[in-house]
Amino acid sequence: MKIIIVGCGKVGTSIANELNSEGHEIVVVDIDHAAVTRLSESIDVMGIEGNGATYEILSEAGAESADLVIAAAARDEINLYTCLMAKAAGVKHTIARVRNPEYTSDLYRVKEQLGLSMAINPELTAAVEISRLLRFSGALEIDAFAKGIVELIKVEVPADSLISNRKISDIDILKGKVRICSVEREGEVYIPNGDFVIHSGDKISVAAKPEIAAKFFKKINVSIGRCRDVILLGGGKISYYLALKLIKSGINVKIIEKNPARCEVLSELLPEAVIIQGDCMDQDLLLSEGIEHVDGVAALMDYDEENILISMYLKGASRARVITKVNNVSFDSILSNLDFEHIIHPKSITGEYIARYIRAMQNSLGSNVETLYRLNDGKTEALEFRVSKTAKVCAFPIQQLDLLDNLQIICINRKGKIIIPQGSDVIMPNDTVIILTKHKGLSDLDDILKKH
Repeated sequence: MKIIIVGCGKVGTSIANELNSEGHEIVVVDIDHAAVTRLSESIDVMGIEGNGATYEILSEAGAESADLVIAAAARDEINLYTCLMAKAAGVKHTIARVRNPEYTSDLYRVKEQLGLSMAINPELTAAVEISRLLRFSGALEIDAFAKGIVELIKVEVPADSLISNRKISDIDILKGKVRICSVEREGEVYIPNGDFVIHSGDKISVAAKPEIAAKFFKKINVSIGRCRDVILLGGGKISYYLALKLIKSGINVKIIEKNPARCEVLSELLPEAVIIQGDCMDQDLLLSEGIEHVDGVAALMDYDEENILISMYLKGASRARVITKVNNVSFDSILSNLDFEHIIHPKSITGEYIARYIRAMQNSLGSNVETLYRLNDGKTEALEFRVSKTAKVCAFPIQQLDLLDNLQIICINRKGKIIIPQGSDVIMPNDTVIILTKHKGLSDLDDILKKH
């Protein structure tokens, strides 16, 4: 697809990188010459200097032949106006980044009136991801599939687990309800078969319905449960959105924020939360506010360095699950050696969400990939396919299919009924099938078969 991205800041750069890696034709636009040059040279895309909210610059970028315009400039109003001009230039699909919390409740009206295909809020999107992690306090990572009916939950296998040192095929409590989809061990990722032996210390990703997953983890001695008390360090937009979601789920929320004026605003917006005015880096303050005993802590301050340092302190000072916000992805190589529990990149999450939407657009144009998630630090992909009547995988038991190595069929969604497949199960037309694989670039369900 031909896609124009207006705005070459952190969000625009993340989106451009994500979409360029999937082979789309990208044009980037920004009023800042240096930003355009930096991005266009780093990923080898066409760059145009100018005001992307004007009809003239959009036309110069090729709007008349573009499939999509993404407005990711710093100001919401500019992004909405850009989408309006893009529509005037003949672009059918438009996406706007809208960050202001005051606009959130009106987004559906804005989408309808301006004909937006999608409006995305990076801070709200990050808050959704963090809230999902805090639902299961012992989970390392959670991804939702089949419209949230099935979750892929990553946990670490403890030394006393009954599945430790056992082959997957010998684990009776799995059959027909739970599937171990991937195993991380000493930096390597495996897509296991029935002969794979689970070891203590392995990080396993398990596919199941949430209620079944909870019972499974209890049986294998994995400590997992819902957070009851959470402290948010920093009172920015992500903390605001996250607090709303956590409070709605019945979780007690405390926010520590240094700026007195911001504390007053948060007190008005979040009457059910406890707002503390103070320095999030003050260890005595954290201890006095019960940091040792809470279930979850999210470091959401403005500066990455502060979030990283306080998270390092919390690893030894608290039993809580610690989630660390980091905007600068260049820190990843350093952080990978520090064994942080979970790192959130708000800008990268935005790029991933937009990429998922575009894959759904492509589905209507011929590809049958409905969603795609990159997991295990990008080493594996989970793809959701809609099964066509002509698919070669239909009408045969799964055990008879000559599947690629390093690939698993996680589940089948048949009109809302979730099937964790066994060898005798059959894929049918109109099913939605979720695949986990180390292979990249699968665009059709039949690509999961070996070619002879």
